Amino acid sequence: MKRILIPSAALLWGLQFAFLSPTLALILVTLFDATAGEVGLILSIYNFSGFIATLILPAYADRNGDYLRPMLACGVLTLALAILLGITSSLPIAVIALVVFGAPAGVGVSLLFAYLRHSGASRSDVVNTRALVSVAWVAGPPLGTLIIAAFGNLAIIVAVAVVALLNIAVTALMLARRSAASISAGSSRPAEEDLSLSKLGVSLVVGGFVLLQATNTVVITIMSLFVTQDLGLDVLWAGVALGVAAGLEVPALLLIGRLSGRYSSLGLITTGCVAGIAYYLAMAFVTGPGLLIGIQVLNAWFFAAVSGVGLALFQQIIPRPGLASGIFANTRRVGAIVSGPIIGFGAKTVLGYSGVFAACAGLTVIAMVMTGIAKRSIKPPGQSGDTLLAQG
Repeated sequence: MKRILIPSAALLWGLQFAFLSPTLALILVTLFDATAGEVGLILSIYNFSGFIATLILPAYADRNGDYLRPMLACGVLTLALAILLGITSSLPIAVIALVVFGAPAGVGVSLLFAYLRHSGASRSDVVNTRALVSVAWVAGPPLGTLIIAAFGNLAIIVAVAVVALLNIAVTALMLARRSAASISAGSSRPAEEDLSLSKLGVSLVVGGFVLLQATNTVVITIMSLFVTQDLGLDVLWAGVALGVAAGLEVPALLLIGRLSGRYSSLGLITTGCVAGIAYYLAMAFVTGPGLLIGIQVLNAWFFAAVSGVGLALFQQIIPRPGLASGIFANTRRVGAIVSGPIIGFGAKTVLGYSGVFAACAGLTVIAMVMTGIAKRSIKPPGQSGDTLLAQG
């Protein structure tokens, strides 16, 4: 049963927010008459609330050794969000719903990975489950667009509600199965995979991942502008490039999951950084669609290493699985904030958007050096050390 429930939960959590996140701005404009400025402000408030929730809820789950009940609550909150967005036409009420219901609801996927780690999942299991979330994100946006085109903007909210109901059902089954198995808190945690790093080492890893997440956000943000303004191509090619990268990310994650049993997390992260550096440098010299599409294999490997191995690595170096997953999720949020200055700085150079990619290559080098330094602070098994946020 577990072999069915965990993959199902991963697909549903991925699909739930693959429906909502890309269409949220459209929903605010078409259903609540929000202006462009209001959309920007609302999304900022929503993301900041998500940042806070991603620290508080997993920490609560860690203290209680229970990740499924909070995950079930996140499913209920998603359903409440969809219902409220569907029945109101008031923008202030919609904003309150997003902050009160939507922000904590988004923590559900982090709690799923925390539960995996808590119940004894290996690094390979974590990476393979993360691949299923990516599958949902590949299928979700085009499917959501199809739903809107066929049935209207309100229909995507109904779709989110349906997925939330399925998510609640799957989580309830996981709870019933856990009660039958009587898993004790932390009893099956794979301690042999833990890494004992100094506080400085953990801080370097977190800082490095903020930079890596920022560079990925930069690519997504400027791809359309780069393709149309620098390359002079139709905007369609930007969608094709990002779609190819997203599609290749799934097999890349599956391959990395197999390699996780043979190579260290930090070693695999290094291969991802090398691929990222090569990708950004190649993007700085792209002149046509052929090379643009061809080098997306490097982008796919880079982001698979960051998203899959990165999550497993954080769970290795931070003893509390909920907090580890929450901090990892927040590196992407902070990275999104950092991406703005990167774009602004790079675009002001004589290279234009090619300069942005060159800046991303440099930041990836810095992140690789930071994780390399962190690797030197790994303590042998059994040796005590001042790991960050140690249990107790």
